[in-house]
Amino acid sequence: MTDNILKYKGFCGSVDYSANDECFFGKIVDVSDLVTFEGDSVVALKEAFAEAVEDYIVLCKEVGKEPQKTYEGYFNIRISPDLHREAAIIASNKGLTLNALVEKALYSEVYS
Repeated sequence: MTDNILKYKGFCGSVDYSANDECFFGKIVDVSDLVTFEGDSVVALKEAFAEAVEDYIVLCKEVGKEPQKTYEGYFNIRISPDLHREAAIIASNKGLTLNALVEKALYSEVYS
């Protein structure tokens, strides 16, 4: 995982900086809603992130929804036809489905 991610209570938040506004800002990245936060220092950003998470948890409880986004285990990707062809050939040569090859590549990228 990148260094530009905040973590709090199982939630992850992005971290960006605006030179024009001279402030840090981010959003909670693993929820279905847009939840943003900002601060004029790293300490203030971390505090704002924690507060945004706490507020979001309360809001979700009030409306009866799960706070964290659910993932179903499938998604569509768009790649060039040439890459698609090469990946299909490699998968076939390895005795894998294209899906298994992509899952293996993602696993390697995420967990190594």
